Amino acid sequence: MTLAVAGLMGAAAHAGVPKYVFFFLGDGMSTAQVNAAEVYLASKEEPLLPEGTRLSFTLFPVQGLCTTWDQFSFVTDSASAGTAFACGHKTKNGVICMDHTGTIPYTSVAKKAKEAGMKVGIVSSVSIDHATPAAYYANQKSRNDYYDISMQLAESDFDYFGGGGPIIPTGKNGDQPSSIEAAQANGFHIVNSRTAFDALQAGQYEKVWAYEPVLDSGSALYYELDRLPGMITLEEFTRKGIGLLNNPNGFFMMVEGGKIDWACHANDGRAAIDDVLAFDAAVQAAIEFYEQHPTETLIVVTGDHDCGGMSIGFAGTQYKTFYHILERQTQSYIEFDKVLTSYKAQGDDPSHLIAAVTAAYGLEFLSPEQKDALKTACDGGDQHACTTLKLALEDWEIQSLVQAYWMSMTPKNLRPTDPQTYLLYGGYEPLTMALTHVLNHKAGIGWTSYAHTGVPVPVFSAGACADSFGGFYDNTDIYTKLLTCMGIH
Repeated sequence: MTLAVAGLMGAAAHAGVPKYVFFFLGDGMSTAQVNAAEVYLASKEEPLLPEGTRLSFTLFPVQGLCTTWDQFSFVTDSASAGTAFACGHKTKNGVICMDHTGTIPYTSVAKKAKEAGMKVGIVSSVSIDHATPAAYYANQKSRNDYYDISMQLAESDFDYFGGGGPIIPTGKNGDQPSSIEAAQANGFHIVNSRTAFDALQAGQYEKVWAYEPVLDSGSALYYELDRLPGMITLEEFTRKGIGLLNNPNGFFMMVEGGKIDWACHANDGRAAIDDVLAFDAAVQAAIEFYEQHPTETLIVVTGDHDCGGMSIGFAGTQYKTFYHILERQTQSYIEFDKVLTSYKAQGDDPSHLIAAVTAAYGLEFLSPEQKDALKTACDGGDQHACTTLKLALEDWEIQSLVQAYWMSMTPKNLRPTDPQTYLLYGGYEPLTMALTHVLNHKAGIGWTSYAHTGVPVPVFSAGACADSFGGFYDNTDIYTKLLTCMGIH
């Protein structure tokens, strides 16, 4: 356990007005996602983190729970949830910091912090014009108006943006004025290289917009599971923001772990867990800052909604879990989709895909004799043999994969669109989804949805005014609690 986390565990929440406020939001992260990451750490033969099997923020001294429903539905999306957190109002799904009619704009806690003289930073692992980060600087009738949202970023007076890039900086048809160039004209220093990012220092520029130069198709950071050496992490964007924002008047920083949600939409347990761990590493950066300013810093960590209806335990595993087998997964569903696309283009036969399946998911196609030999070794104490045996595919699992394989080989416009097919694959690549489900079920992870669910989310807090965040309350109360703690009206 780090000294910073130990200090948070041993200290009561401090009274007083925080000068430095961190709001960490794990998109799609409810209790199951947090718990799954800790179960995974506890199940590994060699723990990932030296401090053990707890996430840093689950050790915070004050913990609460908040509801997530929006104005018209018990199941919120990130736009209406973001509006609740940032602006303190309920609205309908899809709307960014406006009333449900899209005619009345709201003012976010971040804008009010800026008006009060604090510096402001917004960081996200997904595109910086996505629903959650947008809720702090934009007002839009639709979260899908990415170009207009990015132009509002360009026009803002915030001090630091970091993480993913803009989705359509020159509009849907590529013929609009660039939001990146507009940001430069408004005084933002644009950073989109590792070298330039590393060189950033406090006081160099009035405003900074930094984004990872290698992004996925959604202008987001790669999944942590797929991240390549040299790519800028959520933790690094957070640490850089702390260095740039730190000043005598204080700062407000919102940091989103956005790809937890994307992984849960696709029911990819390992990808979701790895992004929770990457999110926790970003929280660690704030904890280290707290150690330097323990009576002036507030850290709040929560999620905006659950996604996927994740469970710890599956019918097939009953009262057991086998999360350690997730270590054998080496790619997210997105990366395996690329493998499958290449395979289709080459016209290979199914047997050529077996090696790729084993490499990506660890699943083993074994004969009865091979399984018997592994069982003997496992009974003799060979843990590697036990893991491999657990990953061996049963006949009925192979049948489900064969069915999904042929569905993936069918052109998308010819695939069935009935409810049963949706329940099996959720609109994702059928074989990839079937493989993900097989591995997850073997590990003991169940899913109920490819969308969000309506369960409450946990809230963890530490530092100055943290006591305000204990108890059970609505997500709109987060906005009020933050402003009250900062003494802003």
